[in-house]
Amino acid sequence: MPPPPPTRFLSQSALADLADIPATSRWVRSGATRLHVLDYGGDGVPLVVLPGITSPAVTMDFVARELTPLVRPLVVDVRGRGLSDGGGSYGLLEYAEDTEAVVAGLGLDRPVLFGHSMGARIAAVTAVRAKVGLRGTVLGDPPMSGPGRGPYPTPLDAFLDQLAQSRRGTDADEVARSWPRWPRREQELRARWLASCDTEAVTATHRGFESEDFFDWWPSVPGRTALLYGADSPVVTAEGAAEAARLLPSAVLAEIPDAGHMLFWDNPPAALTALREALRPMPT
Repeated sequence: MPPPPPTRFLSQSALADLADIPATSRWVRSGATRLHVLDYGGDGVPLVVLPGITSPAVTMDFVARELTPLVRPLVVDVRGRGLSDGGGSYGLLEYAEDTEAVVAGLGLDRPVLFGHSMGARIAAVTAVRAKVGLRGTVLGDPPMSGPGRGPYPTPLDAFLDQLAQSRRGTDADEVARSWPRWPRREQELRARWLASCDTEAVTATHRGFESEDFFDWWPSVPGRTALLYGADSPVVTAEGAAEAARLLPSAVLAEIPDAGHMLFWDNPPAALTALREALRPMPT
């Protein structure tokens, strides 16, 4: 009987992408889990970037490199993605512990946390736990689904189908059929790197989108907080944004025009402008 197909892998062409990225690979441990981080360097305030459910760190390069004049971006391969180890649990508390390990392990002095989608939920939980000092928190289109709030708008089967495509071999043209608005380079990176995402990590995280309520944490996020969301997002609806504003009046909310859930991929100029504006008021 042939062995079962691997649950995650990286091709040589994917690894070669790292040669074109102006960042240094750094490694930290969170318990037994080894985490990979892309560090863009510089003397600015550290910005820990936490990507989404199927977004390895390399896929956020086009965002990070635009921020280097303002901050020092450090993009995390969240456990079960990219070059970080998989295994263990994939709940918000475990992800938050990993984020704390990155801050402590790299000796970061009061960084800002920025997360997109899944990463935004992780950033919120990490901020509320207050295990590490932070300057502020920026959340990009966090899933607001949860118990009693209806399902996450993208069904799990859609993610699993994309993972299956990546493991049998896909290309930018096939990715473009699902994500036609994305820049070509981002379609190419997704085609090469999606296979690095662990099926159980994606499945458990998607389950968490519907079992872990974002609003259990959001009202307690301390300090300078900003929420960026797409004007056409099915994840942060107008009602969700209004609830967020009511529950945390001190937060700055910014709507990204002509963007859905994938803010930076859908409308890069507007999303980057909003993120820069959110970062500039952060204390030094």
